[in-house]
Amino acid sequence: MLKHWVRMAAVAALATAFGAQAQAPIKIGTVLSITGPAAFLGDPEIKTLQLYIEKINAAGGVLGRKIELYSFDDGSDANRANSFTKRLIEEDKVDIIVGGTTTGSTMAMVPLVEKAEIPFISLAGAVVIIEPTKKWVFKTPHTDRMAAEKVYEDMKKRGFSKIGLLAENSGFGQSGKKESHAVAAKYGIQIVADEMYGPKDADVTTQLTKIRNTPGVQAILVFGFGQGPAVVTKNYGQLSLKLPLYQSHGVASAEYIKLSGKAAEGVRLPAAALLVADVLPKTDPQKPVVVGYSKAYRDRFKSEVSTFGGHAYDGLMIAVEAIKRAKSTDKAKVRDAIEQTKGFIGTGGVVNMSAKDHMGLDLSAFRMLEIRNGGWTLAK
Repeated sequence: MLKHWVRMAAVAALATAFGAQAQAPIKIGTVLSITGPAAFLGDPEIKTLQLYIEKINAAGGVLGRKIELYSFDDGSDANRANSFTKRLIEEDKVDIIVGGTTTGSTMAMVPLVEKAEIPFISLAGAVVIIEPTKKWVFKTPHTDRMAAEKVYEDMKKRGFSKIGLLAENSGFGQSGKKESHAVAAKYGIQIVADEMYGPKDADVTTQLTKIRNTPGVQAILVFGFGQGPAVVTKNYGQLSLKLPLYQSHGVASAEYIKLSGKAAEGVRLPAAALLVADVLPKTDPQKPVVVGYSKAYRDRFKSEVSTFGGHAYDGLMIAVEAIKRAKSTDKAKVRDAIEQTKGFIGTGGVVNMSAKDHMGLDLSAFRMLEIRNGGWTLAK
């Protein structure tokens, strides 16, 4: 009888332990630039993650388990991103990481996640994040190369062939500069002026004046993110430049328009469909997703959406769907499931990943936008 009781107690203990393990929360880690120069990227990202994790948990979680978010603010500092990533891996023991915000932070995180063999979905833009392909690293935003190509497509259509390039001396800006040069000839574009600015520069009129005075220049392309491109745009307006001004997808936020003021009128840039959700045709497969996200975000935070929050939505949902398909949080199985993502309709486009493509977007995912009357419109 005693032996039977001991055996039953052992079974009950195992069942309790198994049940506790089955109900253990899914730990998602994130390191974002919630403050600092990249704050208007990181702020909507953290808000989006918090909003949708609350929604998922309220609906019963994933695999019957609630999600716990472990978040840190790197202050737009790559060194801090590295330190916080180490903490997420070694102390918090997260199952997956969604974020960093910037290319610099992301690349500081990459060696750690690769060594620890933990799935990592970045929210940053540069092509260097996924080329060459890294086993454990994925990303949701369109690349800087794609942005340059989309801009060049539009320039070619408008008859521009000689341009001035103004790039930020950040990881994103310099990668954008490199890619802009690399694909220029493909579109018959010649970069006749090539200038640089710092993300904290309060004035770039010297660089803009040099571009304006370059013989033959027909348009300007700016590659940067955060507040810097807004400074460039305001200086552009102050100089009364008549050259068409293009920005990269690094400014796809209402905050850019707000900071730039009237000088942003007529600026063109490539961006995700999210910014023009309301004017998309009903037949567009992204329409329900971007309209739904826009409504949820506006209702909760009483502010306009940005593509950066959309990147976080896509990263979180790709992670969640991968965990569901893997039927566990086993890191190798989840990694494989992310890589097998096909036909995922997100705010950034339709995602089809593969062993050689850890982003899964093509050029059609970009829309060319133009700022008119202080808002986003589809460029004609």
